Amino acid sequence: QVQLVESGGGSVQAGGSLRLSCAASNFVDPTSCFGWFRQAPGQEREGVAAIYRGHGSTYYADSVKGRFTISKDTTNNGVYLQMNDLKPEDTAMYYCAAKPPPFPGRWYEKGSYSDWGQGTQVTVSS
Repeated sequence: QVQLVESGGGSVQAGGSLRLSCAASNFVDPTSCFGWFRQAPGQEREGVAAIYRGHGSTYYADSVKGRFTISKDTTNNGVYLQMNDLKPEDTAMYYCAAKPPPFPGRWYEKGSYSDWGQGTQVTVSS
């Protein structure tokens, strides 16, 4: 069974940085698509970034382009999310998700992911 465990969340001031980690169990397909999603209170869960671990293609929401970087963790088939220049509107619970080939749906479609972590809270103060 695929297990995803997020870590690295916390509280920072605007302009600060955090790096989120998503550790994946050995059962995950190493070519899986991994996505980071976030959900603020009262809002829908939205896609932030995704990476197809097999060929390395990455995708970002417009709101985080140029500030966030998703990358592979080569030690455990997981992924990272480096978040720079954080803004108060980035405050949310961040979730890691994965889907194996043949990758149904678009990278930002939360319903297309089969496996989810429990989330890690990110709070950005102004």
